[in-house]
Parts: sequence; structure tokens; C-alpha cells
Amino acid sequence: MPTYSTDSVPCIRFDIDRDARIGLPEAVFCEGKPRRALETLLERFADPAQKPILFTRLAPEVFHALPQNLQEVYDYEALSRTAWRTTLPRHEKGAAAVVSAGTADGRTAREVSRTLEYLGWTARRFEDCGVAGLWRIEAAIAEINKADVVIVVAGLDAALASVVGGLTSRPLFAVPTSVGYGIAEHGRTALSSMLASCAPGVAVFNIDNGYGAACAAARVLHAIYPQD
Repeated sequence: MPTYSTDSVPCIRFDIDRDARIGLPEAVFCEGKPRRALETLLERFADPAQKPILFTRLAPEVFHALPQNLQEVYDYEALSRTAWRTTLPRHEKGAAAVVSAGTADGRTAREVSRTLEYLGWTARRFEDCGVAGLWRIEAAIAEINKADVVIVVAGLDAALASVVGGLTSRPLFAVPTSVGYGIAEHGRTALSSMLASCAPGVAVFNIDNGYGAACAAARVLHAIYPQD
């Protein structure tokens, strides 16, 4: 098992050939990792000779505490808390629609779109489509259905997943977010609502797991466009 030490260089066993096995590269989940371990990884993958790597859950205060020369190497976005030195090669075909209920869901929705961008796929965002104003999803659904796969991101009661599930024939992935007051229970209510959806064929991900949903969408896109 990998071990980390704040007193010496961490021992990190990186799965560098994961892409050859499953078509998706390993990413670095930064939350909870010791600062020295993160610096070691960021320094390693700043080298152009290394494969492109996505860093997720990289908090702004951690990133901005890095040496300036290391910060300048990376494309970092604070909202999604993602970073990369460079992306994977661009796919000419294939697109995902990322549909979010409200701007409060933006952090997770942006993790979805940034992950897809890193993987080389086109991600089209449809923001503020919550069901409290059904006209918003009605106005966007024709464009959403032009995508090959749809990811819905919503908190509170997460009803948007069921609504979109009744309006699209595309593969649909739903991501509950930890947005909401009291009984929303940090996303558990949204998760239960999506799991209990009456719309058939809605696949549901863990709370705030935009990265996982993006990878699922990428698998579908690879299946549709295997040579791209």
C-alpha cells in the first residue's frame, strides 16, 4: 500500500497504465492528502515528458500556497477545484450535455465539464434549469437532446433528474449535490430522490461525484465513437 510522510519524500504508487486497461487515466484526488504528497505529484506531472494528469478536489488555498513557478504550469479552476498541465487529445466527435438545476450546483457541474474537457470530449453546459421554473428546461431540452449523453446535477429534492429522464432518450447520469437546507441532509435527500426516480434508466452517482459521472459519460462516448 502507498505510504505518505510529512517528514520525507512520500512513497506514491501511481497507476500510470490505467488508460491502457480501461481507457481512462488515473486522476489524483487531492482532498485529504498531505501537502507534501500533493507537491510531489504536482512537481512530477509538471514535466512535459509525463502523461497528462487531472487533479480533482484541489482546494484554492492549497493550490495558491504552491510555489509560483509550479502554479504557472497548471490550468487551475477554483470553482471545480480541478487542475491539469495539459489535456488528452481532442475527440472530433462526441458531446455530453451537463444540465444543472441552479448556480449553487455549479461546483459539481463544473467538475463534470472540466473532467470531460480534460479527457478530450466536448461538454455543453445548461445551467439554472431547475424545475421551480419548468420553462427553463423546456427551453433547453431540444439542444440537450443533440448531445450523445446527458449528466444531470441537482441538489434539494433533485426532481430535475426525473424531469429530464422523461424528456430524453440519451443515456442519463444523475449526480446529487450537497446543496440545500436542513432535511436536504447534505445531499442524502437528493440521492434518495434520484434513486427513487420514476424515470426508467437513470443511473445515479454518489453525492457531489462529478468526476465519476464524467468518466461514465466518457465510457459511453468511447463506445459510440471507438475510433475517435
